Amino acid sequence: MDKQTVISIDAMGGDFAPRSVLEGVALAAKKHKDLFFFLFGNEEILTPIIKEIGLPDGCYKIHHTTQVIKGTDKPSHAIRTGRESSMWQAIMAVRNGYAKAVVSSGNTGALMAMSKICLGMIPGIDRPAIAAILPSETGPIVCLDLGANAECDAQNLVEFSIMGDVLYKVLFNNDHPKVGLLNIGSEETKGREEIREAAGQLKDNEHLNFIGFVEGNDIAMGSAQVFVSDGFSGNIALKTLEGTAKFFAHTLKKSLKKSPLGILGFLIAAPVLKKLKTKMDPRQYNGAMLVGLNGISVKSHGSADAYSFSCAIDAAARMAKNDLCEKIKSEMSSFLNLAGLNDTEAP
Repeated sequence: MDKQTVISIDAMGGDFAPRSVLEGVALAAKKHKDLFFFLFGNEEILTPIIKEIGLPDGCYKIHHTTQVIKGTDKPSHAIRTGRESSMWQAIMAVRNGYAKAVVSSGNTGALMAMSKICLGMIPGIDRPAIAAILPSETGPIVCLDLGANAECDAQNLVEFSIMGDVLYKVLFNNDHPKVGLLNIGSEETKGREEIREAAGQLKDNEHLNFIGFVEGNDIAMGSAQVFVSDGFSGNIALKTLEGTAKFFAHTLKKSLKKSPLGILGFLIAAPVLKKLKTKMDPRQYNGAMLVGLNGISVKSHGSADAYSFSCAIDAAARMAKNDLCEKIKSEMSSFLNLAGLNDTEAP
């Protein structure tokens, strides 16, 4: 196991756990021969499913725990009573150095709160952010924050920009991604004071390819590779994109079935539509990353199927293998030095 990257799995978290989680692990194990999995959950429940799906013996180890964090549990309650849960124990495996990353489909609020308590923050980072990968006209993009922080000051937005820049470099091997601040206009005078202040600081950061303000319509067009906002605006933008995509797919399907001519058009366009469906498949973009923590924690969608969960594992593995946290630490240290601060003086 010395040469393998260990991923910690909350096997009991999610709407269809543990089967969908374990099937996702099996898919990831086939794809990544260098991964080893710590599976946290009830051994009596996990073992029969593991045998049924044929997960190879040499790629996993079960850590028995019977407690499960429910989707309805409040984060405060989960923290007080869930120290023996599959989620807490999976996170602690990262904290104690036994695993490089944790992946869970469980309660988002509980995972965020537990991850912050167990893993702590990277020096110089005030708050963690939820980041996600989305499709665009020009390729995959990274958006953050998507809901962890409803209100942000200029410093938070600067930190999110640095973290998003490093995250994109790690995930997509791009050394110079474009970074944009989401705003109500591209003009320098637009937006709230904290956004304008953050833009002023980012312009002076020689390590970032900061392109200035971007608007909501720039997200789908991929005008930048990293889109930065407060969690309130980011979450609304994300849900709007998701709703628009569903509306488009539903309307197209309905229109094509309305008449024989529509059905004929569908048959002719089927190969193109199949490629579009593959490109837009939300499952391959599964895995919201809690960046800024002193450890890698990935939130899979609660209703994720096996393929979707395996994609979340893919993201966690890339971040772990490329030392995401160490690179964020390095970039933050460089930024603080440029600003004339050190880690202890940072907010």
